[in-house]
Amino acid sequence: MTRRNPVNRAQRRLARPARERFATRAVAFDVDGATCRGTLYLPGGDAADPPVVVMAPGLGAERTFGYPAVAERFADAGYAALLFDHPEFGDSDGDSQTVDLARQRAAYESAIDRAGRVDDAGDDLVLWGASLSAAHVLSLAAERRDVDAVVGVVPMLDGRAIATRRGGRYLVRAGAAGLRDLIGHRVGRGRTVPVVGGTEECAAITEPGTKRKYIDLVARESAWRNETPARSLLGLVGYRPVTRLDEIDAPTLLLAGTDDGIVDAESVADAGERLSRGTVVTMPADHFSVLGDDFEGAIGHQLSFLRDALE
Repeated sequence: MTRRNPVNRAQRRLARPARERFATRAVAFDVDGATCRGTLYLPGGDAADPPVVVMAPGLGAERTFGYPAVAERFADAGYAALLFDHPEFGDSDGDSQTVDLARQRAAYESAIDRAGRVDDAGDDLVLWGASLSAAHVLSLAAERRDVDAVVGVVPMLDGRAIATRRGGRYLVRAGAAGLRDLIGHRVGRGRTVPVVGGTEECAAITEPGTKRKYIDLVARESAWRNETPARSLLGLVGYRPVTRLDEIDAPTLLLAGTDDGIVDAESVADAGERLSRGTVVTMPADHFSVLGDDFEGAIGHQLSFLRDALE
């Protein structure tokens, strides 16, 4: 196997499909005047009209942070996969690393439109997300009727519940930092917080042990910074796609990790009861190992679900 570049520490031992088993193509599309960029993965051989999986990274991440391994496996299994960077991240326009929830959902919408113009792909549409991007695809699936399947890996279902579990001190600090940045950035006095930090930091992710696991997914050639404007925290605290699960008609997989310190598996199982066509899989994994040490088990569950959902 030829090593891919860039590489991240968490995936050094992954078995990747042979490069000749899939093709890649650079793609770009507009989101409110900005350009989002990504990669389209296409199955090799004579696969006719493959379903399209539209996918994007999780909270504060770039698409190189372990996600190509997922897209490659989808392509190897006969699916097309469009993996893109959100605005302000990676290869897409902007580098502020602002987590703007409405803009990120709009990017998914534009990516879906772009996927619909792929000549080598079929009409079946799969929305895929992990962590925060899982929240986006669940929200979109509640609004759209052209979605044939949804995959939410370690899904962020209730930002308020996560923030509340961190305690009142976190809520106060996050709210104050976010408001100061919301006002100050307009006059050049904005402030940032870490994307992932320690338990005592005012960061977007603060759970014990998560910083090292997140950083191990960062691609070695990335210019990513462990920071986001503090105003990003304001939207995250109030983001609650769990309230819209009963509006989703498409077959939906929620994949939870029993060792996930951010999104506990029990809450995911409870949420799955609200899905009319839901499948909940719980496996030994944490929030980030589904892209690393526990990748094989996680991708196996996803491919099995898609085979059943799209048959």
